[in-house]
Amino acid sequence: MKITAAEFKAKCLKLMDEISKTHEPIVITKRGKPIAKLVPIEEPSENQFGYMKGTVTILGDVVSPIDEPWSALTGDEDDLYRDLAPDRRPSGGYRENE
Repeated sequence: MKITAAEFKAKCLKLMDEISKTHEPIVITKRGKPIAKLVPIEEPSENQFGYMKGTVTILGDVVSPIDEPWSALTGDEDDLYRDLAPDRRPSGGYRENE
């Protein structure tokens, strides 16, 4: 819906009530050019918890450990940390071959 600024000024409160009911924006014009848009505020849903329920599918067993050695224990990825400063290297790792 388009209305002139003068009409909006005269009917402002009535138009705001109408927008809250219909959720349709109103374009306000001045000398035929759009200058503003009155839009309803979209209320967020009260509870965001669980809004994605049913959108994920789990395939296979995601709880049991896999039969692959952990690279932190085997040292397979040590070359990835070679360029880090000594104080920035991951700590607490255990290597079986040392």
